[in-house]
Amino acid sequence: MTEVVRDATSAPPHEASRPLVGVLALQGDVDEHVAMLRGIGARTLAVKTRAELDAVDGLIIPGGESTTVIRLLDRFELAEPLVARVRAGLPLWGTCMGMIVAATDVAGVDQRSLGLIDITVRRNAFGRQLASEEVPLAIPALGDDPFPAIFIRAPWIERAGAGVDVLASHGGHGVFVRQANVMGTSFHPELTSDSRVHAFFLEIVARSL
Repeated sequence: MTEVVRDATSAPPHEASRPLVGVLALQGDVDEHVAMLRGIGARTLAVKTRAELDAVDGLIIPGGESTTVIRLLDRFELAEPLVARVRAGLPLWGTCMGMIVAATDVAGVDQRSLGLIDITVRRNAFGRQLASEEVPLAIPALGDDPFPAIFIRAPWIERAGAGVDVLASHGGHGVFVRQANVMGTSFHPELTSDSRVHAFFLEIVARSL
């Protein structure tokens, strides 16, 4: 079983010097992100409360169901403090559903999102569950080797604002973006054995400290 830090204040001094990365634990691929993060040297915290959100140095919103997670963020009174912390500089990474939650707009549906990265996304744009696939994705920021990108009911990016860097595209649409302290991926790096996207995010977190 993967060890998850439950109380950041209890970490030994040598442990406390490493970034503490939270994974929003309301729904989705929480354990897979935690395992990948710990494998590259990050401490991790499953985030369900305001105190846990306040404790982390960076946050991942994992895959899941976007409308459900928005409702749960409201129920747990996390939406407003999450937005405030990210706008104050907290590094945030949304994977698949998490990118939808972080986006400015969701195309084709009347769906609330948090407006943390200036993109318009389209849900399930690459097809439903049966259209899920793994593709060798060119991501120059991660080096020359293609990344084994797993798309599952994946969104794509229909619009990226002027301040958004599109780091990778697939099928003519952006699938990996970054704007300052916020990044998003349409695919699921946590379901692979390749830790490069997690390491990329961890570097953003480390530089923010």
